[in-house]
Amino acid sequence: MSLFDKLRRALRLDTLAERLARLERENTRLRETLGRIESRQMAAHPPATLRDAEFRVFSQWGEDGILDWLTRIIAVPRKVFVEFGVEDYSEANTRFLLTQRGWSGLVLDGSEKNIARIPRDEIYWRHQLSAAAAFITRENINDLIASNGISGPIGILSVDIDGNDYWIWEAVNVVEPAIVVCEYNALFGPERRVTIPYDPHFVRSRAHFSNLYAGASLAALVSLGTRKGYAFVGTNGAGNNAFFVRSDLRPAALPCLTAAQGYTPAQFRESRDEQGALTFLDAEKAAALIAHLPLVEVPA
Repeated sequence: MSLFDKLRRALRLDTLAERLARLERENTRLRETLGRIESRQMAAHPPATLRDAEFRVFSQWGEDGILDWLTRIIAVPRKVFVEFGVEDYSEANTRFLLTQRGWSGLVLDGSEKNIARIPRDEIYWRHQLSAAAAFITRENINDLIASNGISGPIGILSVDIDGNDYWIWEAVNVVEPAIVVCEYNALFGPERRVTIPYDPHFVRSRAHFSNLYAGASLAALVSLGTRKGYAFVGTNGAGNNAFFVRSDLRPAALPCLTAAQGYTPAQFRESRDEQGALTFLDAEKAAALIAHLPLVEVPA
């Protein structure tokens, strides 16, 4: 191939990359526009339940809508969030609030490769966002947050690390969020107050081939929330995220629920075989697959 042909090919590749980048930006702006429309409709017709507030822009499920609604009806002390387990932050619970509602915050993930992508996204210079790579433990979580300049009352804490979620939320004391979002494992049922034993080196994919053994039951998180001064206000429709509001900030119109009242079974099927392929087990068979593994009963 001649030098001229090589240059022409390189120019075509550059043009293609530019076009793809432009399409991605346009797609993002379209999603944001649709999110704003949904938000306005929700403001005009307030949802009767947390589930009715769901819409998705950047979140994996309907958390964008739920958090947008909760932050409308709750007097959050500061529009600041801390979210961990975000991968490269392209899919996250707080990104809509960052880009559309003037929030700022800190995101954490255990992968340096994931975190390295975030500053290359235009949101990093357009908005007040900090990102740090760290494998989160209950021993380091408060230092990680404080060392990034965040402490005291904040708006949102979002916990999703597919493992020690209960133990990490229990350990957090450097911030006092108005709203907490924490992932729960629906396979543990609506009544048992259980979590995996604490292991600072826990990795879900290594703990059991099924990828199902992780996290805590909803009842365990509700109990923890009560002890920390939080009211449980519901779950998302997918059956994996629970929402808590600081009790002194909870509006009377937002009911405080028991775990049994707010429990939603998981609607997704993510079980895997020993080769890592999806097996699509129903909830009963999935729960049986990890029933022999150790769990810790937590206080009421």
